[in-house]
Amino acid sequence: MRILKLFIVYLIPLVSYTQNKSVLKLDLQQCIEIALENNLQLKRSLLNYEIQKVGHIQSKLQQTPSLNIFSNYGNNWGRSVDPTTNTFLSTTSNFSGIGASSNITLFSGFSVRNSIKQSKSLLEKSVFDLENTKNNVMLSVVSQYLSIMLVMDRLENARYQYQSTREQLSRTIKLVEAGSIAVTNKLNLEAQLAGDELAVIQQENGYRLSILQLKQILLLENNADISIERPVVELNPSTVVDSNPNEIYDVAISLLPEIKSAEKSAESSLYNLKISKGGRYPTISASSSFNSNYSSYANRQRDFYDGFSMQPTTIGYLTSNPLETVSSMSLVPNVVGSDKDFTVFEQWKDYLSKSLSFSISIPIFNRYTTSGNIKRAKLNKELSDINLIEAKNQVRQTIETSYNDALAASKSYSATVKQVRALEESFRIIQSQYDLGSINFTEYQISNNNLVRAKNDMLSSKYDYIFKLKVLDFYQGKELTF
Repeated sequence: MRILKLFIVYLIPLVSYTQNKSVLKLDLQQCIEIALENNLQLKRSLLNYEIQKVGHIQSKLQQTPSLNIFSNYGNNWGRSVDPTTNTFLSTTSNFSGIGASSNITLFSGFSVRNSIKQSKSLLEKSVFDLENTKNNVMLSVVSQYLSIMLVMDRLENARYQYQSTREQLSRTIKLVEAGSIAVTNKLNLEAQLAGDELAVIQQENGYRLSILQLKQILLLENNADISIERPVVELNPSTVVDSNPNEIYDVAISLLPEIKSAEKSAESSLYNLKISKGGRYPTISASSSFNSNYSSYANRQRDFYDGFSMQPTTIGYLTSNPLETVSSMSLVPNVVGSDKDFTVFEQWKDYLSKSLSFSISIPIFNRYTTSGNIKRAKLNKELSDINLIEAKNQVRQTIETSYNDALAASKSYSATVKQVRALEESFRIIQSQYDLGSINFTEYQISNNNLVRAKNDMLSSKYDYIFKLKVLDFYQGKELTF
């Protein structure tokens, strides 16, 4: 799937841009996809999500018993204890052991359950943090994309102005050669043409810088040649007037991931408080184990017994005559067989021991540890609540500011459009009068400069207006596209 996405993002624009196949032509959506694919902050957020996912799985498995298997092997020299009989030896021997143990917490003040809920909250928070990072990346791409569009329009305007001055200079040269106007008009226009050429060079440098900044955002190599597609954007100055900042805020609160992340952070701090309070409850646990041993010293001939029988035994002499003895009856093991070897597996089987135990730990005094944890958890909970309120206030303030900025941008754009129309008509008249020699070059130059400045102001207000609208669209959960 990832390879297919890269194929769509990188190869399709190359096929569509037939004029220069070495230039990668991208639209806004493709730029966003590349940025999301390469952004390091986004990758960091994704790794944090994976870490929280592991933590959540681990917290759930705390409900299950633990199980450990162990084994050992060694040699004894000199006086030692036989692990199979616990008797002292004074000979060289080797020994081994095998065992297993298991433990489960039956009750710990609901700390395990609250830990699971806390880890789930942190996992969900990491998801919203990931979405917030994506949104920030997309806004950054949109902002830079619009900056490039602004520079492209200014460059086009500068080139148009340069071409217009060249044509005007060509006409002036003919009039000067015919003796209709003074040669100073020609010199003034040549100076104007040089200034227009400088403006073109400056805008070209600005365009290259904007493209470079976009490549840096997309984390593309500097030698990659890219260009952007210029979508047709229709602006309606009355679009924002009918919007309601309070309605936008209500929608944003229910959609924005940074708000949901702050809510999950407050929820996590609440469970942390419950975990801390659980330290005041007793802890009940159960454990079981088995183990067995082997000793080379015990690996010798042995007798097998089957019950006991009463047999007479001599206990002493009544007289000095050794033939006269006293006997009594005693229990004697019945030997039913013998074995020359006591192998490892036989010893492990015979010496196997098992245990099952329950334990309870009641906290009485732990040097202020539990109380300190509870107080810290309460303070962290209050901080999380404040952070949530602050996040909501920040969103409200941003929306109100963006709304006012959008209103101002719409009015500025409308005013600059009217200004450009008026100055275009004024310049058309002045240019005609200048061609006829009715006015001097100073009046012509002032009118031309005013028109150029007004067009640049109109372009700035236009793209500023577009970006402000996109910000409001973003807070309403709309797609960032044109």
